Amino acid sequence: MNILILGSGGREHTLAWKLDQDEKPNTLFVAPGNAGTAKIAKNIPISVNDFDGIKKLVLSEEIEMVVVGPEDPLVNGVHDYFLEDAELKHIPVIGPQRAAAELEGSKEFAKKFMTRHKIPTAAYQSFTATELEQGYAFLESLHAPYVLKADGLAAGKGVLILQDLNEAKKELRTMLVDAKFGNASATVVIEEFLAGIELSVFVLTDGKGYKVLPTAKDYKRIGEGDTGLNTGGMGAISPPPFVDQEFMNKIHERIVIPTVEGLKKDNLPYKGFIFIGLIKVGDDPFVIEYNVRLGDPETEVVVPRIKNDLTAVFQAVANQTLDAIQLELDERTASTVMLVSGGYPEAYEKHKTLSGYDQIEDSLVFHAGTQLKDGEVVTNGGRVMAITSFGDNFKEALQKSYKNIEKVHFDKMNYRKDIGFDL
Repeated sequence: MNILILGSGGREHTLAWKLDQDEKPNTLFVAPGNAGTAKIAKNIPISVNDFDGIKKLVLSEEIEMVVVGPEDPLVNGVHDYFLEDAELKHIPVIGPQRAAAELEGSKEFAKKFMTRHKIPTAAYQSFTATELEQGYAFLESLHAPYVLKADGLAAGKGVLILQDLNEAKKELRTMLVDAKFGNASATVVIEEFLAGIELSVFVLTDGKGYKVLPTAKDYKRIGEGDTGLNTGGMGAISPPPFVDQEFMNKIHERIVIPTVEGLKKDNLPYKGFIFIGLIKVGDDPFVIEYNVRLGDPETEVVVPRIKNDLTAVFQAVANQTLDAIQLELDERTASTVMLVSGGYPEAYEKHKTLSGYDQIEDSLVFHAGTQLKDGEVVTNGGRVMAITSFGDNFKEALQKSYKNIEKVHFDKMNYRKDIGFDL
């Protein structure tokens, strides 16, 4: 089957790697891809938001399925673009249509969806620039820490958690009046802070049925002990050891079922992944946020645990026969550690030569921010490469990843040495 994957990160390399394992061979295209996808697929230098360019590629290469990696093209309506085009509408797109992608595109939309369908989440209110004084008053009614969220997409940087009330007021003004995150913070959601341990739950739905995929826990902050700035993710573990069957049942009954049923009730067409960011408060799950695609670096631990042919699973999503699929999972624990550029998530240099990763044994290597330059693999992003390993528990899996990381080198390479520290 000719399959196009949109995106260029670790998530897309993992999906390409998995589709390349299928019993029936696939011909894979990745746009724009990275140095890792180049080894198993044909990279095409097209932006994920260049829908006309994507159409030309799909028609010229006779693409039979499109798998959308990142959120941007989904929120911008790539699925709708296919459905509205006579030459493309027969081609399945894995990813929700624009109306449903608002679950990630707008924090306020997601909060209203959760309230409407009685899905447990933190109390909240949302404000615009004309409602600054009301925003201040709402902050005063809360206890520290204060959570401010830019309503729109802000490349994972639009959430601030602040300890000081005056600082929270100042940041609210900066977001609303000074457009700190551009249009993304034209509306700001303020919500109560929930204390607990976070995890990610992934659901795949065809719009009728659904499958719950492996759970994972990722580590967002750059510094050891979860300190410093937020990143796109420094590592992940699947499954987190604190998720027992009783807690999973609560997630299923209180969150997964109402979410899937809510999409149907609200007539939000959904064929793709729902990534539910949760927090465990005491023994109860609450939703922090929805994303409308797989997470990264969670993909690097979740997808390798799926034993099924991924093409067959995606075809079932397209045909709305997902209920007939029996998911088979690797019961071992998977862990991944992300190697990042020095300076990330702030200013960092690109085009550093990578070496040693081809010497890795007993672990999987997923490229994120890499590219081929003059026949060499060089860094091309903040998050460069993920090293994934299996073990009977997360400590054993991490030990393999860390041992293999010692073989990898690039100038100013950085990574967290304490993934799983809180488990």
